This record gives sequence, C-alpha cells and structure tokens, in this order.
Amino acid sequence: MTPEKTPTTLSKPGDVAAKDLPRRFRVLMVVPTSFFNDYGGHIRILEEAHTLQQFDQELAIVTYYKGSDMPGLDIRRTAPLPYHTDYEVGSSRHKLAFDVYLAVQTLLEGLRFRPDIVHGHMHEGALIGGVLAKLLRVPLVFDFQGSLTAEMVDHKFLNRNGRFYAIAHRLEQFITDWFPDAVLTSSKHAGAVLHDEFKIPHDRILALPDCANTRHFNPDKFSLEEKTKLKQQLGIPLDRPVVSYLGLLTDYQGVPHIIETAVRLKAAGEKVHFLIMGYPNVTHYKNIARDKGGADCITFTGKVEYRDAPYYLSLGDISVAPKMSSTEGSGKVLNYMAMSQPIVAYDSPVHREYLADLGVYVPLGNVEAFTTAVQELLHAPEKRQKIGLALRQRADEKYSWRRAGEQIISVYENLTR
Repeated sequence: MTPEKTPTTLSKPGDVAAKDLPRRFRVLMVVPTSFFNDYGGHIRILEEAHTLQQFDQELAIVTYYKGSDMPGLDIRRTAPLPYHTDYEVGSSRHKLAFDVYLAVQTLLEGLRFRPDIVHGHMHEGALIGGVLAKLLRVPLVFDFQGSLTAEMVDHKFLNRNGRFYAIAHRLEQFITDWFPDAVLTSSKHAGAVLHDEFKIPHDRILALPDCANTRHFNPDKFSLEEKTKLKQQLGIPLDRPVVSYLGLLTDYQGVPHIIETAVRLKAAGEKVHFLIMGYPNVTHYKNIARDKGGADCITFTGKVEYRDAPYYLSLGDISVAPKMSSTEGSGKVLNYMAMSQPIVAYDSPVHREYLADLGVYVPLGNVEAFTTAVQELLHAPEKRQKIGLALRQRADEKYSWRRAGEQIISVYENLTR
C-alpha cells in the first residue's frame, strides 16, 4: 500500500533567491558508493555539495570507506570491510556488505549530527536514509539517478527475464513509494519514468538535471602550446583531429561501439585519432582495440582525475556519447558542452533533453550510423565550431549549478514549513 504524503508543491527556478533564504539547514547526505571517484554520479554529488555550501548550508556526507576525500567537505566513512574486495563501480555482490556498514554508520551519524533534512542518493541511499528520516521525523529527499533494476540489468547483475527481476522491481517500487517526501531526478525523462512506471505523484517529483561547471570546464583556459605538450605526452599525432570520450569504460556506456567506429574510420582511410579516457577495464578494451587492428589510432589514458578532466577534454575536436541506458543521466554530455565540442550521441530522451536540436543523433546501437556521423563532422570544421559554441552557451544558460542549488533549497524549505 502506498503511504499518504502531505501534498507539496516543489518550487521551480527563480522561486527563491539566495538572499531570501530564511534559514540554514543541517543536511545529512547518504551516499551509497565509494565517494569520491572521478566519474558519473559522483560528479553530481560533488557539485551539489559544493553548491549547497556556497548557499551556507551545513552538510555532512556519509559514504563507504573507499574513495577520495575532497577538500572542504565533511565526509564521514564507514569502517572497512574485514576482507579484501576488488569492488570498483556498479552493481556487485559486495555492495550488500558495504550497505550494511553504511546503514549502521548513517544511524550513528544521524544521532550525532541531528539533521533537518536527510538527502539520500540512489535507491540504497533512499532506503537507508529513509529509515533514519522516519526515526528522526525529518523529511527525506531522494536524489534519483536512474532505475535500480535497469542499472542492475545494464551491469549484467540481474537478468530481465530471471526470477529475481520481479523481486528487485518490487523492492524499487517500495523504496520509491514509501520513504521520499520529494524526489529529484537527473532528467525530465527519469521523472516521467517515476510517474508512469512507479506511479509517483507529479507533486513529489522535481526534474533537476545534471549541470555544467562552466568555470572548471572552460576551453579558453588552455593554450595551443599546452595542448600540444599533452598530445605529445599521450602519443597523439599532432596533425590529426581527435575524437574524445571521458567516462566509465563499460559495454553499456558504448565503449565497444567507440572502438568499432575508430576501426571503421581507419579502414575508410580517415586520418583521425580517438582518445578514450576513464576506467575500469582498460586492459580489456585495449586488447579489443588491438585485436581489431585499432591500437595505433586509439589512446587509452586510464583514470583521469576530475581536476584534470578539462585539460584532457580540450584535446578533442568531437566528443561522443554512445550510452545505451535510457533512464540514467549522462552528465559527461554537459562537460562536453561546456568545452564547446560537437557531440555525436545515441538518440535517447536524456540526450535530447540536454542537447535539444544541437546534438548529432544516431539510432541507438547503430554503429554504422555512428561512424558516418563522426566521419561527416570530421570534414566539416566550420559546422563543428558553430555547434560547439552554441552548446557552450546552452550549458551556461540552462545548466547552471547555482540555479540547481536554488531549486534544492526551495525543496528543503517547502518540506520543513
């Protein structure tokens, strides 16, 4: 049975300006991952935290014992597991143990910190944070970054046709129904999924898309000399345009399709180099590239720290976003936009939301069309520049973290009236 919630009208942009905020909130963020790592949802959490601090909110983050500490953030970690794991990202059987430890630590920190708001990221954060919120009788804000069951399928942890899928889906329904007083989604499409599939009322949902830090991701910060130096360090030919990707190296992110595109363009005689940045599975994909004959036209950097990401991305002439998921956000696209790069992307609601009519779209999973789209941009430098400048302007005007911070605080205010 779905619990009744007090109707809440979630504020839209512009309802509350920073100067009008009447109170400072104590916010406990529950982050069920090895925060901080240099990818995806971690960037959203980091930028949200920094933005809330800029609005003078008091913030503590409870997370796994693994991960990097970030200057200026109050990060409270679980005890380490009593055994070694090779867990990195995504769904894993080790996650259950991590989450048990996180639940205990969250309870302890909640009793110490006494938050006004519990802000749970992802479904595990909503479940653990939701229990604490009910104990303390404070609101829970659920930061929804994609369907739990869809992610488990994407990571091949769950079979959509298997017997456990229905159980996982019911658990997702329970978490989403029972605990949150408000849900922030990383895209409008994700909000539609929550309403249509999980029957969450519109008045509990606020689309809060990933945003771009256009001060950090600024192509004008890097001189030609600096970019030439980095290309030489990475072994990238100076006379070739560069197609760049920065993100997780997994099949569902479309990395095999990037490799196949590079190999096809090489076979077609195109003088182009691909720069694939990120982790894990670097050796695995290097071997695939080598076996397909693409080792000499693809550079794998491995992990790139967030602070260095703009420098590495500045080498790109075209960026690619072949992500296969239809419900998760695609924050990397915002960084590409901020770096003034045209983007070839699989056609998905999330990519359409971010890029509007400025994206170069191809049908989902169609490597041949993807290759053709990249090839056409290679021979259209003026078009690349025009699209890139328009995308940076769009990122600056529509996807500002300050604007997002005002929305989050508006939600906090409405829930504590």
